[in-house]
Amino acid sequence: MEKALLISVQLKTDKHHWRIEDISAELEELASSTSVEVLENVICICDHATPNYLIGKGKVEEISFIAHEEGADVVIFSHDLTGTQQRNLEKALGRRTIDRTQLILDIFSRRARSPEGKMQVELAQLEYLLPRLSGKGVMLSDLGGGIGTRGPGETKLELDRRQARRKIDKLKEDLRNTRQHRLAMRKKRKNNALPIVALVGYTSAGKSTLLNLLTASAQVTSEKLFTTLDPLSKNLSLPNGQNIIVSDTVGFLHELPHHLIEAFKATLEEVAEADLLIHVLDAADPRLVLHNQAVLSVLEELGVQDKTILVALNKIDLIQDRGWLELSKKDFPDSVCLSAKTGENLDILLKKIADYFSGLMLSLHILIPHNRMDLVDFFYRQAKIKKIDYSQEGVNINLEIARLIFERIGKDKDIKIIC
Repeated sequence: MEKALLISVQLKTDKHHWRIEDISAELEELASSTSVEVLENVICICDHATPNYLIGKGKVEEISFIAHEEGADVVIFSHDLTGTQQRNLEKALGRRTIDRTQLILDIFSRRARSPEGKMQVELAQLEYLLPRLSGKGVMLSDLGGGIGTRGPGETKLELDRRQARRKIDKLKEDLRNTRQHRLAMRKKRKNNALPIVALVGYTSAGKSTLLNLLTASAQVTSEKLFTTLDPLSKNLSLPNGQNIIVSDTVGFLHELPHHLIEAFKATLEEVAEADLLIHVLDAADPRLVLHNQAVLSVLEELGVQDKTILVALNKIDLIQDRGWLELSKKDFPDSVCLSAKTGENLDILLKKIADYFSGLMLSLHILIPHNRMDLVDFFYRQAKIKKIDYSQEGVNINLEIARLIFERIGKDKDIKIIC
């Protein structure tokens, strides 16, 4: 097992409001997700970044001593490093040195399973490496195995800037083709007129566990970060009989690297297409408010911040002081406190979802021709039939149906609205 020395950096010029303790704790969680042995977490608070090392030269000498004494294989910085800073630090420390983005990319590389997921990760890796490639090229695997050395596809191909750009263009083209396939699947779902609910949230908030509970599926779950990279959609029948689709999505992160957001935009389109977002928050995490702000920032970058969001405060089974939970709930009005692990208050969440879609119901009297019994069958499945009569003119139906569903099928020329 590799031994890692962590360096948690806070600059007074940073725009976020995370305390150094929170930065340090998250860096440890990220490192643990790669199964390295964390030797020590060194705290560095600086006024501003230095061009050569990010931190002061005196601190670099201190870190070099600790790395030598502890026998560290790799030094991991919580703050992003420029190519110059990274090269200077590796030379000064005598150890492989990576930054937070490189660590996250390494985690994604380990978690990717589907062909699309692997392409997305490889694209993000290449776009991260491109400005760091020297004119002579760089061997992406010349450092051997280990954290932060997993090159795109783990190949031994030597890439220079031109080769990297060609590979990036090819990956983007392949992902565009994959996106077209995903759009076709999404169009098919829309033709079925099922509302879509997307689970969003900070990584490890319990989205996959909640999906399993809601839909009786068997999505892999873990306490490690970024267990789910590939979206998964399942059907769910609400208490009022309405059918919807629930989609799990990749977890978000504080200052999620832009390369990843860009690479995973095709996947994250599930969020953009959703009719309702359920924001799953780990209520037992002391960084609850910070995680909420981080997720909202990513939603804003995706341009979906104005969608209706239902907050689910998860993992209440881990909270002993329910008074503290009530205080936290004040920060999130109309939220649902639940446990995706035990199922506590799941019925409340389901009712909230059903109420949302029921609040968008239409009462209609429609006429359908006899040769379109497929539409009659559809309304039996997706609407509440109040009255149905068969006449020479066609099938007269009085019903209640969700506005979202009717908007998707009501344009059919064979559906005539009487009133």
